Amino acid sequence: MIRALIVLLYFAGYLFYSLALRLKVMVMNWRGKEKEAADFINYQARLWAQRMIRITGSKVNISGLENIPKDRGVVFIANHQSYMDIPVMIGYIDKPMGFIAKVELLKVPILSMWIKYLGGVFIVRNNPKESLKAINKGAELIKKGKSMVIFPEGTRSEDGKLGAFKPGSLKLAVKSGAPIVPVAIKGTVNILSKKKFAIKPSEVEVHVLPPIMQDEDVKKDTNVLMEKIRIAIMEKLN
Repeated sequence: MIRALIVLLYFAGYLFYSLALRLKVMVMNWRGKEKEAADFINYQARLWAQRMIRITGSKVNISGLENIPKDRGVVFIANHQSYMDIPVMIGYIDKPMGFIAKVELLKVPILSMWIKYLGGVFIVRNNPKESLKAINKGAELIKKGKSMVIFPEGTRSEDGKLGAFKPGSLKLAVKSGAPIVPVAIKGTVNILSKKKFAIKPSEVEVHVLPPIMQDEDVKKDTNVLMEKIRIAIMEKLN
């Protein structure tokens, strides 16, 4: 419980500290240094994420970084074991990325601001019209070089096992036409599970799998694409 409280205090404290960072970002943008501001944001996010994992006493082993296309935006499709999946992705994959977030997070001060800065997109799950707007916005960001992370299960796993992918979870990926990079995350459920608020130091394995390049056949049958990605991730989790 003590370690969990330390992690929570770090998270909350860094959010307030980040208001000073926001001021620096605003000044950089005002001076026309948008590229420098974006690099600064991504550096700070990566630093925060790595510290978050270290505070839990955990270690991350990652393989397959060479599979990530370097010259364009991609869509990372990852399984979802824990809230810790987010700092693992940001901290240990050296590619600026945004996340698909539920619209309720817009109500969380400061946190919603940084989700936007990172290029995140807020989805209204039960509103198809608003969801389509978000998907189109995300696809445009990816076409401009931004990468995006999707957790197609839609929620965290209770036991670490891979759940079913939600229908329509790949719409953004297909709409963007970008390479799809499956990511298997194993062990974050042991750090922080969905069942209770307790932190346990653990070893995490992250496998970045070869990209799936989209062609017309892929776009015609997203169910086949979904199953291909799911099997690839499952093989690394077993």
